[in-house]
Amino acid sequence: MFTKLKSYEKLKKLGSDPIDLTNKDIFTLDRIKKMQISSSTREKKLDLRLLYATERVTKDVIDSLFELSKDTNAISKMKDMQDGKIVNSLKGCESENRKVLHTAMRDFFEQKNPSKEAKEASSLAYKEIEKLDKFLEKINKDNKFENIVQIGIGGSFLGPKALATALKKYTLKNREFYFISNVDPDDSSQILDSIDLSKTLFVSVSKSGTTLETLTNEEIVKDFLHKKGLNPKDHMASVTGKNSPMDDPSKYLESFYIWDYVGGRYSASSMVGGVLLGFCFGIDTFKDFLKGASYMDKIALEEDQNNLPLFSALLGIWNRNFLGYSTEAIIPYSQALLYFPLHLQQLDMESNGKSIDKNCEKISYKSGPIIFGDIGTNAQHSFFQLLHQGTDIIPIEFIGFKKSQYQKDLKVKETKSQEKLLSNMFAQSITLAQGQKNKNPNKNFSGNRANHILLANQLDPYTLGALLSYFENKVAFQGFIWDINSFDQEGVQLGKILANKFLDLFAKKDVDFDIGKEYLKFLQL
Repeated sequence: MFTKLKSYEKLKKLGSDPIDLTNKDIFTLDRIKKMQISSSTREKKLDLRLLYATERVTKDVIDSLFELSKDTNAISKMKDMQDGKIVNSLKGCESENRKVLHTAMRDFFEQKNPSKEAKEASSLAYKEIEKLDKFLEKINKDNKFENIVQIGIGGSFLGPKALATALKKYTLKNREFYFISNVDPDDSSQILDSIDLSKTLFVSVSKSGTTLETLTNEEIVKDFLHKKGLNPKDHMASVTGKNSPMDDPSKYLESFYIWDYVGGRYSASSMVGGVLLGFCFGIDTFKDFLKGASYMDKIALEEDQNNLPLFSALLGIWNRNFLGYSTEAIIPYSQALLYFPLHLQQLDMESNGKSIDKNCEKISYKSGPIIFGDIGTNAQHSFFQLLHQGTDIIPIEFIGFKKSQYQKDLKVKETKSQEKLLSNMFAQSITLAQGQKNKNPNKNFSGNRANHILLANQLDPYTLGALLSYFENKVAFQGFIWDINSFDQEGVQLGKILANKFLDLFAKKDVDFDIGKEYLKFLQL
């Protein structure tokens, strides 16, 4: 238990009297220069910088946080995960007891993992990429499809949608993407009524092949196709586990595989995201994205303070466990990352929303924070009032880029829009930290609102892959340090079971929407 460690006690003491960022002598050029780390120390292609002078930390705090990471064997556990050892496990109670190898889904480049398990998983994953390449070559030659609709929910929807939206600038000619996720029939109807079904490829995604929402929406799609005189098989592919009910050549043009050691929220770099990304942006763009992710996976194994995912994880632990902040906001200053905070919300909260440790014992400390976010500058005109002057302090991770994606900009009042965007991000960061003293309490800003900035050159496929891996590994590191299992999601399963009981009532035509009566019937089941 990490609360018993000397490094924890040291951090607890430091947390009782953290640095005061409202002191105007704090923000010196020396502090700002020293309090940043960069990926470019290893490779010039990715210049990803973490700027953290606006966090309530000192050198002593950072050194003690890295002591904590050593005391909890965080790097060793990350290596075990990437090597394919069983880390999705618990001692003392039933668990999934699986390997966790989403990193092997992109381990095709330099410094491949030499472990037997990782090599086998990587080999299987690359065969799926080769299968995808041939599949795309065939349908491109036929020139039949212009639209792709991914049917899936949770990790089969949030990650792929966030990535596809982020890469929209790279869309091939005559390609459009859509998603059907919610079991709400209005979700599917508004998409299916608006597209040419004869030019549409549908990709149904479910690892088990039994996900209720996905199977229901698939049947709705088939019904729409039948009514247009189209054969569903000619328009459908699947991404599923081998030998699942959806691994059926009589129903699908092609089935692509995913394995049980790839969790849904960690699956965007597998075929779960790959089929749609390959269709819309081309196989080379997809591979470049994977290369960036693989590069960041290697950084996550480095045993120094330039380990970006570990550094970010430790800042989060400092804010959560030693400063007592329960929430974190993710604010990308990029329109392309519109859906990225939603994906990160699932990634973080489904992974680390746990209250027992790996020994199945109740923990006495706080684990995963509440995650939310939106894009800047929109968020500034939405919920930033609370971030500046609310009673709760909410740490922020800003994401910014020096250059815009399209490189189409205009000077208005002597500055370009990208310069205005970045100016807003930096201004928010420093204002939240420093605050503003004013005799009028309505205009007083208390400051000491911790935040940091993740700054890259430009949002391209390689950088997007690195960003995805950065957050995946950050979340895993926090789970390793808290000694919780970040790779199962029993809280998701219970609701599914109970929903089926209600469905039984609907199937018996025994529901009249008298809520009191229905709850009573449900409790009696």
